[in-house]
Amino acid sequence: MSAQDIRYGDLSIGELHGSLSDPLLDTMNFLNEVTFRYPDAISFAPGRPYDGFFDVEQVFAYLHEYVDHLAAGGNSAGQIRDAIFQYGPTAGRIQDLIADSLRVDEDIDVPPESIVVTVGCQEAMFLVLRALIAGPDDALLVSSPCYVGMTGAARMLDIEPTAVEEREDGLSIADLEAAIEAERARGRRPRAFYVVPDHSNPTGTTMPEPTRHELLDLARRQDILILEDSPYRLLGPRPHLPTLKSLDRDRRVVHLGSFSKTAFPGARVGFAVADQLVTDAAGGAGPLAAELAKIKSMVTVNTSAVSQAVVAGMLLSCQGRVSELNAKTAEYYATAMRSTLRELERCFPADRREALGVRWNAPSGGFFLSMRVPFLAGNAALARSAEEFGVIWTPMSYFYPDGGGERALRLSVSYLSEDEITEGILRLARFIEAESAAETEL
Repeated sequence: MSAQDIRYGDLSIGELHGSLSDPLLDTMNFLNEVTFRYPDAISFAPGRPYDGFFDVEQVFAYLHEYVDHLAAGGNSAGQIRDAIFQYGPTAGRIQDLIADSLRVDEDIDVPPESIVVTVGCQEAMFLVLRALIAGPDDALLVSSPCYVGMTGAARMLDIEPTAVEEREDGLSIADLEAAIEAERARGRRPRAFYVVPDHSNPTGTTMPEPTRHELLDLARRQDILILEDSPYRLLGPRPHLPTLKSLDRDRRVVHLGSFSKTAFPGARVGFAVADQLVTDAAGGAGPLAAELAKIKSMVTVNTSAVSQAVVAGMLLSCQGRVSELNAKTAEYYATAMRSTLRELERCFPADRREALGVRWNAPSGGFFLSMRVPFLAGNAALARSAEEFGVIWTPMSYFYPDGGGERALRLSVSYLSEDEITEGILRLARFIEAESAAETEL
């Protein structure tokens, strides 16, 4: 073989997993690229927590709090060193503290062994999907629009989710039941339904309490599990509606949690509450969480012991009442949401928005709201908005697994100051007016 016959080990995209060709996996990269390309633009795109209340010294204080807790519990210096520096159990080290917090803050009463601590909530999604979707005939249903982290995880695991499109007023239980029965008619086995009940990403909607009870009743009748993802619920006004898991009496809900929004995102600590019993071949039974831990052992081995220690210290500092620890932050987000809605009303009075065909929802809390516009709000429009008007948003089409949302956009209010919101909405209004005029001329 001659030297010119020797080829590099380069690859074509067609040789790699099909998910890498899916536009879905490019969405976050595109948004980051747009944001960095136009640093002077005001960005309503990232769902980042506000970091104005973060204090570097808190990290050390929380770490010391956890170390003191271990010492008070009778752990030796060697055991404490091991708890901070070593790998630790795959399922996590702080399930007892998470269980205590869920009990006092969320009225979720589960044993610690039903919890697995994960690298952010994103890993929890991967673990649950890998465990529940056993083959091509198993169906995952998702509310649509849907958080791209779930649909992206499904795509990477070769799972094609079945979308149940929400109506103007939110999820219809009748629509979900029809989708479940349609899957069974196709010879498939509906396994789980994924939903964000509180201040959802991307729309910001919250599921009413009667609908929560109806959903649990449907899960019992149709023999499916509910994957409840609620990272934003403690960032809304009190009193909070009950979680699906707190209402669950039949172990139908797998609760996916995260401390990224309530503690700080850099910790990358999430968890899954999976108390469903799994029976083995010998007739023994254990929690689904133990099966998730088996998968985790081959993915990330375990979650950072230092990150767990810091989160544990945070939980100890507030006696598990994260909602109280986050009261000031939640009020900041509520103020940001009110400011955004006020500026939208000011820039688009009723007669003008009716003439344009513009409308938006009014979430009670969380990070996001959605807005309908009279033009295609895709990547090309986003680039024009950033370049010519200095404002960035997220196309809602990113969040529709089966297509849709082409004339809608998502606004995130979590990371902006009052002045930035005022100026940003003014720029957005100018962009919408200009884009609408251009659309009319076509």
